[in-house]
Amino acid sequence: MSDNPEVRKGLVGVVADTTAVSKVNVETNSLLYRGYPVQELAALCSFEDVVYLLWNGVLPTPEERERSLALERTHRDLGDRLMGVIQRLPDSTHPMDVVRTAVSVLGGEDPTAWSHDPEEIRDKALVLIAKVPAVVAYIQRHRRGLDIVPPREDLGYAANFLWMTFGEEPPETVRKAFDVSMTLYAEHSFNASTFTARVVTSTLSDYYSAIVAAIGALKGPLHGGANEAVMRTFDEIGSAAKVRDWLDQALAEKRKIMGFGHRVYKRGDSRVPTMKASLDTLVAHYDRPDLAELYDTLEAEFVARKGIYPNLDYPSGPAYRLMGFDTELFTPIFVMSRIAGWTAHIQEQLASNALIRPLSLYDGPGERHIPGYVASAGSAAAATRQEEVAG
Repeated sequence: MSDNPEVRKGLVGVVADTTAVSKVNVETNSLLYRGYPVQELAALCSFEDVVYLLWNGVLPTPEERERSLALERTHRDLGDRLMGVIQRLPDSTHPMDVVRTAVSVLGGEDPTAWSHDPEEIRDKALVLIAKVPAVVAYIQRHRRGLDIVPPREDLGYAANFLWMTFGEEPPETVRKAFDVSMTLYAEHSFNASTFTARVVTSTLSDYYSAIVAAIGALKGPLHGGANEAVMRTFDEIGSAAKVRDWLDQALAEKRKIMGFGHRVYKRGDSRVPTMKASLDTLVAHYDRPDLAELYDTLEAEFVARKGIYPNLDYPSGPAYRLMGFDTELFTPIFVMSRIAGWTAHIQEQLASNALIRPLSLYDGPGERHIPGYVASAGSAAAATRQEEVAG
């Protein structure tokens, strides 16, 4: 450590490690998963394929895909014990805390929770990929006083989740839009929650502890909770006609406008055009031009005034609202997707592990002593301190 170390608040610009999972290609302003542009994956692959890609480094063959799908579908039911724990939580429990608790329960039930074997890690992750959607669907139905809808093994991942949440098979437009959102949210390099998962993993703790810690990080409004904040902004504004006056006041009060800006992207979040295209299909499907007008007006006004562009949370929030999800469910849905990326990074951390333990630059009081304290004998320092106290 040098005599004058540079402190970078928030670790801005600090390269902590290497990764082969994802990167932002600055030249094309494109997010790459294992080298593939995410917009291509969203257009041509299912979320299940993307999960396989992130965990294995390659897209699945038809045989590998079927084997993975079959295993995931057998774990979709919550089971009596997990359901019992969830049902005993107070109704006021935040949905993210319900999800966090559910993952802890699953970890407690797993007799091999401490295993760091790569294949066993993937199996544990696949169980979470299967069960967390059932938890999220249960939360929404319970909040609305509705009975639970059992999972179906004949439906794909997105269709089954929508079925469990709303009790009917989704139109293809809705299913596809949701699947696209899951692909776009699946991974994003060393973001706060992913780095948290890697820090916990670096201690050689268990897989579930790393996921629980990541969920805690994602809950924050400066990270995963931003998509919820976008819809609260829309609700507060009300209509496109009120955008300018609302923005005047918000900027005067120096409020942070959620859904805009990103630590990594400087020319706009590369995922936004893909999600905005899906949002447009939902606007047409549900006949909600008023929402599109509010979206476009706020974006145009904010970009014109601040030069800051939307991030993925900006189009995903309205998309989830149109699908029928409660706002408080947006971040748990984010968890459903990001388990894929967290798991890929946990695997990568374990494969070449080093304990993550940064230094800090102390800026508190200099050394000082409590009057009357007498150090134990046996060292020159102790003797000196006794003399100082006596003097």
